[in-house]
Amino acid sequence: MKQFEILLWDVDQTLLDFSKSQKDALGRSFQKYGRTLKEEILSLYVSINDAYWKRHELGEVTKEQLLTGRFETLFSEANVTDIPVEEFAAFYQKALGEVYYFRDDSFKLCTELKQEGFRQYAVTNGVSATQRNKLYLSGLDGILDDVFISEEMGAPKPSILYFERCFQKIPGFSKERALLIGDSLSSDIQGGNNAGICCCWYNPEGKAPNGHLRIDYEIRNLWELKELL
Repeated sequence: MKQFEILLWDVDQTLLDFSKSQKDALGRSFQKYGRTLKEEILSLYVSINDAYWKRHELGEVTKEQLLTGRFETLFSEANVTDIPVEEFAAFYQKALGEVYYFRDDSFKLCTELKQEGFRQYAVTNGVSATQRNKLYLSGLDGILDDVFISEEMGAPKPSILYFERCFQKIPGFSKERALLIGDSLSSDIQGGNNAGICCCWYNPEGKAPNGHLRIDYEIRNLWELKELL
């Protein structure tokens, strides 16, 4: 009998390479306004965006405040005054849902796991329209049994409420038979700890762990997961 039968996958920077998609979408967005994306602007945006998502996870800002606020902050710090923030933010969000890159050949991995009888679900904090379009274009939505997006669940990872609502939608759910796989310590691993389920930290860069979190498994490549199952 398998130790786990329900796999809860994070999407961005786990199944899909969010960093590449982000750079692509941001470049297209600046190009629309006659500008070239410079590395320093990309780096600045990444740090600002990460900070906004951390604040969203803590409940300090709403999703709506995040989506425009990160660009208001970016344009302020980069002294960009001739681009309409809300228009830019909307274009970027649409562009972000139109491009995807697999990490570690994740499509093949998920396909094999499905054939082996594992039930697989996406657990993501992304924007609903963006995530669903990416998963559709990538074909992952045809492999996953369901997709749970924070915007639709009414709470973000790592909140217990988010996971409780996910669990309610999974037929025959058992915490003992579920494994969460994700790259983020603050949303995935913390969320798994909050929800009382086993966690596998996807850590390809070999980062140092957070001392107070329970990490049941750690992998550098997604295919290492098969050795745990």
